[in-house]
Amino acid sequence: MKVTLFATCLVDLFQSNVGKATVELLERLGCEIDFPESQICCGQPAYNSGYTKESKEAMKKMIKTFADAEYIVTPSGSCAAMFKEYPVLFKGDPVWERKAASLAAKTYELSQFIVDVLKVTDVGATLKGKATYHTSCHMTRLLKVKEAPAILLSHVRGLEMTPLPDAQNCCGFGGTFSVKMGDISGQMVEEKVCNIEATGADFLIGGDAGCLMNIGGRIQRKGQPVKVLHIAEVLNSI
Repeated sequence: MKVTLFATCLVDLFQSNVGKATVELLERLGCEIDFPESQICCGQPAYNSGYTKESKEAMKKMIKTFADAEYIVTPSGSCAAMFKEYPVLFKGDPVWERKAASLAAKTYELSQFIVDVLKVTDVGATLKGKATYHTSCHMTRLLKVKEAPAILLSHVRGLEMTPLPDAQNCCGFGGTFSVKMGDISGQMVEEKVCNIEATGADFLIGGDAGCLMNIGGRIQRKGQPVKVLHIAEVLNSI
């Protein structure tokens, strides 16, 4: 099966280890990976800031970049959800609506792709310790991916999963929200980190780089011993 990787800006610029883990994991599961170097931002930051017209230029670039892909897989629920929004944003456009719908239909978040398309629930990973999982807003509320990460993590050998109190609450990142509403964002991530501390977990696991950077930054500033991991890194631990 040929998979085209949508790396995302944050993974490309700040968390290349997540991109590497994603590629290694999918190759181990029998996928052939393609990486189109012309990919750019999906347009989400500009769109969420109200620059709809400007963001569509980036969207058109991405539609053309991934036009020939069989499956598009990304280690980000947020960016996958943005691709799913393209058909709505181009609705009524005689040229781009159909192309946007094609892109959306073949786009998957990493854990979603492994469970729903590859039909794999145990990737053979091993990680010893106690962990809790952060359910990012875009992945659960917009993309509707809730069960796949839990299923995959439940099969990681040596890993004890413990529920995160108020898991449904936002971590305060929200992309440009954390910049525009810094004080509110800071209080939200503080609450999230306090809940993580209460679990006694060794690891915080998540599926969105933005959330993990935000939460990880607060954990580091507080000097907490919790290690922050993307789910791709956990599933690639063998």
